[in-house]
Amino acid sequence: MQATESPRAGNSCDYSHNVTFFYKLVGKKISEDWTSRDYVVIGVGLSVCLVVVLSNLTVMAAIAANRRFHFPIYYLLGNMAAADLFAGLAYANLILNTGPWTARLTKAQWFVRSALVDISLTASVANLLAVAVERHQTVVTVQLHSRMTNRRVVLLITCIWAAAVAMGLVPSTLWNCECDLANCSTIAPLYSRRFLVFWASFNLLAFSVMAAVYGRIYLYVRRQSSRCGGDAAQGQLMVVNLMKTISMVLVAFVICWTPGLLTLLLEGLLGKDSHANSYEKYCLVIAECNSLVNPIIYCLRDEEMRGTFRWLLCGLCGRRAEKPGAPSAVQYGAPQLEVVSVNIRLM
Repeated sequence: MQATESPRAGNSCDYSHNVTFFYKLVGKKISEDWTSRDYVVIGVGLSVCLVVVLSNLTVMAAIAANRRFHFPIYYLLGNMAAADLFAGLAYANLILNTGPWTARLTKAQWFVRSALVDISLTASVANLLAVAVERHQTVVTVQLHSRMTNRRVVLLITCIWAAAVAMGLVPSTLWNCECDLANCSTIAPLYSRRFLVFWASFNLLAFSVMAAVYGRIYLYVRRQSSRCGGDAAQGQLMVVNLMKTISMVLVAFVICWTPGLLTLLLEGLLGKDSHANSYEKYCLVIAECNSLVNPIIYCLRDEEMRGTFRWLLCGLCGRRAEKPGAPSAVQYGAPQLEVVSVNIRLM
């Protein structure tokens, strides 16, 4: 294997370069000493990561504990919480391997550090797409719950994580700048700028698809609501409330991740001229906040979820009414449209 003579030498490969070489190549400084500000940032960051992990663990526990949540849509929401929990761990790992510690990383460790964040984003995007398709099918066909079997739900969740892991491994195995030093990224020095353009464009396109699907569901529900009266109208109102909750989750996700993706896109297209290094950290903080937002939305928008959270945190109080998953007053034999009002109390 031919070694490169210069950092800018053509497309020949030299896999002997360490992480520090790539940072010097793109002009990204690695801090040599810790400052008081660094300690504050690490302390606050790890605290936020801990809250993210615990809050999403609570969501997963609530879905497992309450039998009213034992349906495909809630399993997907639980998987969304698992993706957010994974994101909290990924950010914690990033914080613990940054600053002066970056110079000590091997290339494999550096790729793992970045891949964990990529995996969490891909898992969240894929899960939101799955929720969109499931809700579209359920609302349009006026079903109580999706007809997906538990086996299919497990298979879908497995595919989501398999795709996320595969996408996270792309930069380290197939698409980096070790053989194309002129295209190294200033944000992620071992990543190819071409990969950043692909990665950002792919996710922004996924955002657009999700917005289109959720918009179609919302417009359909509004049209149906305008044609109904009495109990049916009340049922459709619950569907509208559901779509508001879903929209909140989607909007929060897009708001938190779009700045970072646009930063990656500009960096990929413009390189150093984008000056992305001056604000990349702020985009990362905003993205991290998204993993904390969803449990708050569930708690504020869903009384059943809120009650289950309370039961989990305070313990079983002894009163049977407080136990999650108590039999519902609405029976499954009720008219289909009335049942929808209970079914679609998503979140």
